[in-house]
Amino acid sequence: MYKASENRYDDMPYRRCGQSGLLLPAISLGLWHNFGHVDVYNEFRKIIFHAFDRGITHFDLANNYGPPPGSAEENFGKILKEDLKLYRDEMIISTKAGYKMWSGPYGDWGSRKYLVSSLDQSLKRMGLDYVDIFYSHRPDPNTPIEETMMALDQVVRQGKALYAGISNYSADQTREASRILRELGTPCLIHQPKYSMFERWVENGLLDVLEEDGIGGIAFSPLAQGMLTNKYLKGIPEGSRAAKSHGFLQKEQITEKVIDKVKALNEIAEKRGQSLAQMAIAWLLKDKRITSVLVGASSVNQLDQNINSVANLHFEAMELEAIQKILK
Repeated sequence: MYKASENRYDDMPYRRCGQSGLLLPAISLGLWHNFGHVDVYNEFRKIIFHAFDRGITHFDLANNYGPPPGSAEENFGKILKEDLKLYRDEMIISTKAGYKMWSGPYGDWGSRKYLVSSLDQSLKRMGLDYVDIFYSHRPDPNTPIEETMMALDQVVRQGKALYAGISNYSADQTREASRILRELGTPCLIHQPKYSMFERWVENGLLDVLEEDGIGGIAFSPLAQGMLTNKYLKGIPEGSRAAKSHGFLQKEQITEKVIDKVKALNEIAEKRGQSLAQMAIAWLLKDKRITSVLVGASSVNQLDQNINSVANLHFEAMELEAIQKILK
């Protein structure tokens, strides 16, 4: 039987999520990849235990994580039941609905029908009475935003979720969603955008909305699908995400220009005593509007490397200027 480390809260910083009472770890674990039925159960079980032992209290899922869809929730539920049940009240567990999950007109997007049904299925898969955060995973252009927000309000009032969140919403959509939720009496706790040194759309207004409305931010894909690691310093290695044509990262994205940027950033990271990945995570956390950064992990060692980013979150003005110059 797993027994958590007694020192698990010693090194991880916890940051307030917007204007709520909730603290999140600076590093959270995302179960997007590596936790499905196609993966090795005992390996990702070790990763989850190690994450908790190192102060990661927040585990982020979605209905479609796997593969196959739903399997990450099933596996996480099994680990919860067999090993982590005692620690449920020390954990923040989130899930989402918004992408295609089942056939027919009610298994996708943002209707109340889909969101509520999906959360019921997620709770069943994980063996939970409630999740801590339930997200609308993406805005739906064909469903009134009021309906989607009313569904989030409903599941919170029913006790199926403690907090409501949104993901992939633009600045204007976030402002509107936040207004509606506030009027309903269930404020928007958190927004989960894709954000990294190479993907900076959130800086065009979204971060300002989060600050104005007291909403927390949690960045996903902080390493740009692996581009912001030492993996691509010498081109595209065999077995990497870019080498697999069916992945999210395509070969065409790893241009000579990108590799030059990665090399220049890596030089700054080395001077800071960090790996490039660690600096990329720290760079996101320098902004107080980012409550937490979601990392993935395929091994305990990789997870440790990412968590160790918190050892140096300070940037000198000259470092930031140099980074900005490279990224331009």
